Amino acid sequence: MKNIAMMARTHQPGLIVVDRSVGGEFENYQTPEQQVPDKPLSFPWETCMTMGNSWSYVPNDQYKSAHDLVHLLIKIVSRGGSFLLNIGPSPDGDWDTAAYARLKDIGNWMKINSEGIYNSKPIAPYSSGNIFFTQSDDEKNMFAFYLSDKNEVILPAEIKIENFSISAKSAISLLGSSKKLKWKIENNNLIITIPSSLQKKSVDNYAAVFKISKN
Repeated sequence: MKNIAMMARTHQPGLIVVDRSVGGEFENYQTPEQQVPDKPLSFPWETCMTMGNSWSYVPNDQYKSAHDLVHLLIKIVSRGGSFLLNIGPSPDGDWDTAAYARLKDIGNWMKINSEGIYNSKPIAPYSSGNIFFTQSDDEKNMFAFYLSDKNEVILPAEIKIENFSISAKSAISLLGSSKKLKWKIENNNLIITIPSSLQKKSVDNYAAVFKISKN
């Protein structure tokens, strides 16, 4: 492993490597397999998980839903990890049509909400009920991911985030919408008011993302 790492770094200095069977100097990050840690870890990590049930191609494999995959991505990123998602190719090098459909659905969700995923890092308390948090790398913005039980996201009149307080000058908006949202702090809980125009109809799929800007 030492020789492999040295050779690789002559081509790309600073390259990180992981020896998954042996801890030590050649384990620059860890790789929890088919699981998501229940809290942030003190070292770099990524969850390695299959989209289907197998690492390799299996005809008629059962693929995880886009709903579940987006939720997994949010939970992983909120805890400071990366998501390595495996799709096994068929003998002719192609993927199952279900895999393409899942990637398209995830891509459509990311077109609206990627600001809360890319260049982000964890922020305490990491999650509260069905709401998960990230912050931008420059710490100017926070993001609250409201996870829906169903594919469509139907927002209630108010969203309460317990034990989560923000600056009085903060502004809150819903990614994908131009509306500024009213909010207040009560008993150290953040309460976001959802205007009637955003209630009783789907505002997104799988999860809605609130952007909290520090002004």
